Amino acid sequence: MAHYAFITDGIVTEVITGIDETENIEGLDTETWYGNFRNQTCKRTSYNNKIRYNYAGIGFTYDAVNDAFIAPKLTCGHSALTLNTATYRWECDKAEHEIVP
Repeated sequence: MAHYAFITDGIVTEVITGIDETENIEGLDTETWYGNFRNQTCKRTSYNNKIRYNYAGIGFTYDAVNDAFIAPKLTCGHSALTLNTATYRWECDKAEHEIVP
């Protein structure tokens, strides 16, 4: 069992549970088959963040250049947010502030 994110215009629109990524469907790898079936870009995502940095969620951005899922930008008190390119997660520029939804 694996999880797959469907992407339109760089934004995740749905995440599904599908067959294991090591299996093929009609001779195609799972990302290609699911993508063709839905006529959308499809990328595997992982709960333990072992691929593509973060588990995808609806509204996340898919950065194709860096092959990373990035959560929507949230507020951070009166501080600015920066994207940590080692983790592709938003961080407050002041340690005393926390990211809040």
